[in-house]
Amino acid sequence: MSDSISNTKRGLFITFEGGEGVGKSTQIRLLAARLEAGGYQTVLVRDPGGTVIGEKIRAILLDTANTDLDATSELLLYEAARVQLVTEHIIPALERGAVVLCDRFTDSTMAYQGFARNLGTDTVRQANIIGSKGLIPDRTIVLTRDVESALKRASKDGPDRLEAESIGFHKKVHEAFAAIAANEPDRVRLVANRMYKAETAEAVFNELSDLFPQAAEIAFTITPELIGSIKREKQGRLRDTLGEM
Repeated sequence: MSDSISNTKRGLFITFEGGEGVGKSTQIRLLAARLEAGGYQTVLVRDPGGTVIGEKIRAILLDTANTDLDATSELLLYEAARVQLVTEHIIPALERGAVVLCDRFTDSTMAYQGFARNLGTDTVRQANIIGSKGLIPDRTIVLTRDVESALKRASKDGPDRLEAESIGFHKKVHEAFAAIAANEPDRVRLVANRMYKAETAEAVFNELSDLFPQAAEIAFTITPELIGSIKREKQGRLRDTLGEM
């Protein structure tokens, strides 16, 4: 754990990882709803992004016009956005006892830049320590899905710079996440995306239930209304993003 967090009532830091189109954002919101029903305070963030500066960096990273962005520049941009997010939101939330649910963190950088971009594990590990301020997730969920179908799902509204990479690139990312999970089985848990979102959500919570006894004790049902509200929220966010372009 980071030395920056000294509060004995420190919250929990849960990260969601995986390739493009595996359903991370939906599962994060479903988990948040379940935890809040169990009395937990949740904070949802995304990496890169989540701060004014971070969102500007995110726009650079995903802009399809930036095809000549150097791999090391890309790595450093991710770390710059991350340290801003950790400093502004993640550490303060953990210090007040909240559960922080983060869409991507250092494992994505290792998979994408360390493996798929071939920058190497040592280089990325050192950069991650700086960008994360030494913060390590309490538990990481890696969602998996067939790479080709997931990529098609992610890019249906037009691919961003990373989604536009070759299928070979995305298969390397998929393999990297599997290797990360195999190397750190206590922290990192693989969860295959099921046909129904509720089934996937239950599988996700099964890998986290030991951390959240209050939520494990209550009856919680994922209703079509809840799924619909999450879908509308995501569509609204997409419209807002397109309106800013």
